[in-house]
Amino acid sequence: MINDILPVLTPKIAALRRDIHAHPELAFDEHRTAGKVAAFLEHLGLEVHRGIARTGVVAKLTLGTSSRAIGLRADMDALPLAELNTFSHHSTHEGKMHACGHDGHTAMLLGAADALSQLGGFDGTVYFIFQPAEEHEGGGRVMVEEGLFERFPMEMVFGLHNWPGMPAGSFGVTEGPVMAGTDCVEIEITGRGGHAAMPHQAVDVVLAGSALVQAAQSLVSRNTDPLDAAVVSVTRFHAGHADNVLPKTAVLGGTVRSLNGRLQDALEDGLRRICCGIEATYQVSIDLRYQRGYPPTINAPGPTRIAGEAAREVAGEAKVMTQLPPSMGAEDFAYMAQVVPACYVWLGNGPGEGGCMLHSPHYDFNDEIIATGIRYWVRLAQRALA
Repeated sequence: MINDILPVLTPKIAALRRDIHAHPELAFDEHRTAGKVAAFLEHLGLEVHRGIARTGVVAKLTLGTSSRAIGLRADMDALPLAELNTFSHHSTHEGKMHACGHDGHTAMLLGAADALSQLGGFDGTVYFIFQPAEEHEGGGRVMVEEGLFERFPMEMVFGLHNWPGMPAGSFGVTEGPVMAGTDCVEIEITGRGGHAAMPHQAVDVVLAGSALVQAAQSLVSRNTDPLDAAVVSVTRFHAGHADNVLPKTAVLGGTVRSLNGRLQDALEDGLRRICCGIEATYQVSIDLRYQRGYPPTINAPGPTRIAGEAAREVAGEAKVMTQLPPSMGAEDFAYMAQVVPACYVWLGNGPGEGGCMLHSPHYDFNDEIIATGIRYWVRLAQRALA
């Protein structure tokens, strides 16, 4: 029974989590972390594959005779952020920090691999996927491109993220969109510089840029169904260096997000139309650089049902929320969910007080939820491969 092994296993996993926290590594540079992960799994006797998407690790545990298989995924990378915590396991790498809880995700999945190798209780194969570079760099996409699902065929894949602000040990399990797709935009406007006292002799890029920012907001307020969530945010506007000079160029940047891939296409098309209109109206030239980012993360019905059953068994009906609104944050687990039916759940990390929110320099993963996370992974595997 899992209750017999958790008292010994949980402290070991918590210590491992704190060691990973103290040695954060950025995207595709998770060499120490990946080495510890692989060594842990090899010690359990699992078949371990290294070097997928540079630093990714996949381990295989097979029991029984069934050819069925599922994947359980955790992310390993940290953020380029200076930690402000002073506890004993704070970051020892300047300018790098586990501020999103990937140290906890990795540790809990290692704990689940340990527990499942002892307990069994399933018929088939569990692939433990330790992914690099979730933060901005798309390690999930690289794993898929390098043949993750061809090398390790599976019928479903599951992910998990801790969520500050939700009660510790509670779950959010929602079918459909759970995280937004996110794109990056950079817009360079070129006009004709001149003296600020003689604007009629110049072509004002600041005026054109200001009109563009205003017009871009109509993409959500007037061109998007009010029932569809979308965000168009201009977050950068750089132009000029002197009070009496109208600059020749301005550069704007921002993000476009939605929960629907087709809407993402429409928002890009709309932004391009606006840029064409601004060019004609203000006699400027505009270079729009639109970079597609992570697609929306969509939970499929079958895996979501199984994940919900496992969560309710672990936490109880009252601590499993199935109607949580999606987050407009993004997650590269979406690339895996585009290929294989998937479910991505939230595990409550407790109150986000004192700045302990995701991507905060004061964040720390809550070790009190490690046992819950291990239980969830174990019951999920046993249910999915019953």
